[in-house]
Amino acid sequence: MPGSIAVKICGLSTPEMVDVAVGAGATHIGFMFYERSPRNVTVTQAADLRALLPDTVQAVAVLVNPDDALLDEVAAHVKPDLLQLHGSETPERVVAIKTRTGLPAMKVISVADAADVAAAEIYEKVADLLLFDAKPPKSMANALPGGNAISFDWSLIADADPKLPWMLSGGLTPDNVADAVAKTGAHMVDVSSGVEDAPGQKNEALIRAFVKAAQRA
Repeated sequence: MPGSIAVKICGLSTPEMVDVAVGAGATHIGFMFYERSPRNVTVTQAADLRALLPDTVQAVAVLVNPDDALLDEVAAHVKPDLLQLHGSETPERVVAIKTRTGLPAMKVISVADAADVAAAEIYEKVADLLLFDAKPPKSMANALPGGNAISFDWSLIADADPKLPWMLSGGLTPDNVADAVAKTGAHMVDVSSGVEDAPGQKNEALIRAFVKAAQRA
């Protein structure tokens, strides 16, 4: 059914691109709080952008091993609907973060092989959602936790049965998202680099094309 796929556009940093993503039909907008990322935004910037979102679109705060001070600041000023934990947070830390903020959390699982997919099980009782993303190879210089424009073998999760709702990410583009959905059965997809002209520079036409392709999948 068209429109049945939830679409997260991640790493937005300008009002113009937020408006484009919302207008295109995105269901989730991700704001990156990671200084090494070209998509990084300040808490103040994110709060201003978050104010542009209608109630029908969820604001997602993307965090990498956040300390308590950052968590408090993001929760108080940005007021996200969901935290995306993209670091090496343990199940115990996920629980502590949820307790501290009172917010639901999506734990990112970096995937290179079947063992990585199986490792997601330890988060099934503590997280609210999972996100399967590509694990950057050790040979990749200056790799980020996500947004590296690389994908993983989708067959690794085709037969997986996570006990939580889950999102697919990693190297998705307008050209391959329908295939990815068909091969994995994903009901939620996430994109950042696949709708950019350069790291951190979103492309309006690509955002629209991605959402359209995902919703038609």
